[in-house]
Amino acid sequence: DGTGYPEGLKGDSIPLSARIVALADTYDAITSSRCYKEAIPKDEAEQLILQEKNRQFDPDLVRCFMSVKNDFWRIHEENREGENL
Repeated sequence: DGTGYPEGLKGDSIPLSARIVALADTYDAITSSRCYKEAIPKDEAEQLILQEKNRQFDPDLVRCFMSVKNDFWRIHEENREGENL
């Protein structure tokens, strides 16, 4: 929606690559444990992303994410910190 983005860019004015990375990075951050927080469960993370559709996240990308959310989770689980390193 343009809040929090440099120069108030919003919608298609934000590069597609930035919109994709914003969603993927948020998903990774909220589903991963950190020294200062516990991971949010997969289903809750998906609901948080849905709630931010049209505000923080491109609605088309959220629809795409929801259609491949199980792939996101699989990749997340395969690459958890400390594993496969």
